[in-house]
Amino acid sequence: MDFKQNDYSKPEEKGKSFLWRFYRYQKERFPILGHGLLVASFSFSAIAYSRICRGAAGFVPWSTYGLGVFITVSFFLLVRIFDEFKDAEDDASYRKELPVPRGLVSLKELLILGVIVVLAQFAVILIFFPKLLVIWLVVLFYLCLMGKEFFIPKWLKKHQFWYVTSHMFIIPLIDILASGLDWALENAMPSLGLGLFFLVSYFNGMVLEIGRKIRIPDNERVGVLTYSSMLGLKKALFLWLGILTITLVCSLGAVYFVGYGMIAYFIFGGIFIVCSIPAWLSLNKITEKRAKMMEYTSALWTILMYLSLGAIPMIQQLLP
Repeated sequence: MDFKQNDYSKPEEKGKSFLWRFYRYQKERFPILGHGLLVASFSFSAIAYSRICRGAAGFVPWSTYGLGVFITVSFFLLVRIFDEFKDAEDDASYRKELPVPRGLVSLKELLILGVIVVLAQFAVILIFFPKLLVIWLVVLFYLCLMGKEFFIPKWLKKHQFWYVTSHMFIIPLIDILASGLDWALENAMPSLGLGLFFLVSYFNGMVLEIGRKIRIPDNERVGVLTYSSMLGLKKALFLWLGILTITLVCSLGAVYFVGYGMIAYFIFGGIFIVCSIPAWLSLNKITEKRAKMMEYTSALWTILMYLSLGAIPMIQQLLP
């Protein structure tokens, strides 16, 4: 590997094997354990909600679910790899401490890894889930469009609203693929209720995106886009609360569609109140700890939405 050098380069990383360096890379940019748990709940919930909507008994075979988790987790890894290429110029200028600019891994190595991941996905789809091939190709095609910034990178950079809303469609697309492990493999029509679930996924992505990019003024950096710097702190917090509210409404619609009962409305309302507390506190006074809580709360909200909509009701059905 051609070891790049900058002020943040670490000599001890030079000459190490790719597996060692990739382990360090994923810890910083794509923690596989943390992301894996989130995406596993995402996949389980999508399949479970689809089956509950259709009135299908039980869950899909665990081997099917396991291979599905591999596909969904690896798709989000591909999103991370595509972002490394897309952001390479800005990272080299403003975020030199990141793994690629400092030389921990190279773009060439990430390209090879990305190709291997795509080929592995293709093999799994072709061998085990050929009925999902078209959906997989659609997701991959959209990911490639994202990687090229839909061929309008300068325009998107100037219009962040359209940048975020266009890129966030990758989440419900992956959701469609995951839920297809139920309805597509069983030659059934997808339930209309899945549309509400996909909306929840879309806005959950927005909650995560905004929540992790709200910072105190002292932590803002030149060249690093945050919503607090772009909109101002209060507007960014109100935007996050607004998206959280929209996600809640979509979730309640999904609850109504499958008829979980009145207790579910109270549960979702309680989750909303608890998760919104850091934002309301930050409106009064923002601190580094509260800004970090916004990021953690966004992840907690997302996990709880998926668990409550599909995973927990399915587990209750599976338990004797």
